[in-house]
Amino acid sequence: MGLLILYTGNGKGKTTAAMGTALRAVGQGFRVLMVQFIKGSWHYGELDAAKMLGEDRFLIRPMGRGFVKVGTEKPSPEDLEAARKAWEYGREQMYSRQFQLVIFDEINYAIHYGMLDVAEVKEALAGRPEDVHVVLTGRHAHPHLAEMADVVTEMKQLKHPFEKGVLAQRGIDY
Repeated sequence: MGLLILYTGNGKGKTTAAMGTALRAVGQGFRVLMVQFIKGSWHYGELDAAKMLGEDRFLIRPMGRGFVKVGTEKPSPEDLEAARKAWEYGREQMYSRQFQLVIFDEINYAIHYGMLDVAEVKEALAGRPEDVHVVLTGRHAHPHLAEMADVVTEMKQLKHPFEKGVLAQRGIDY
């Protein structure tokens, strides 16, 4: 039975937890796909790590454009299109049975910002092949997804070096 795992919350570690799950899955012979909904314009260390494992085992597809404008502004048409393409690609691969684990990195943001319809995502997840595990990451997880998930972990920030003006650290944050 494929599990639906949700990593959310305001603390650091959601993508990192998904990467740990991916590493464990690769070690068990699974093929893993990570579709990144927001990341795309920067180079992250996980991209090189996945290549070292081999794209036949762990494939990461950064399909976003980087940071999405939020707040009083709506996401740009380009961000909306990027999210739609990432979802269509990821959904297709989830149903293809080529991967035993599919990670939708930062999909919760895409749903929260109105870039994807939660009902559509929920329906696709519910109808996925029963042997495919799925991980969803990002802040602001939709309650409907939390309700249907088998595992829900909320990361809570207690302390972060950013509060002292320390910038993101190579090898730790990217």
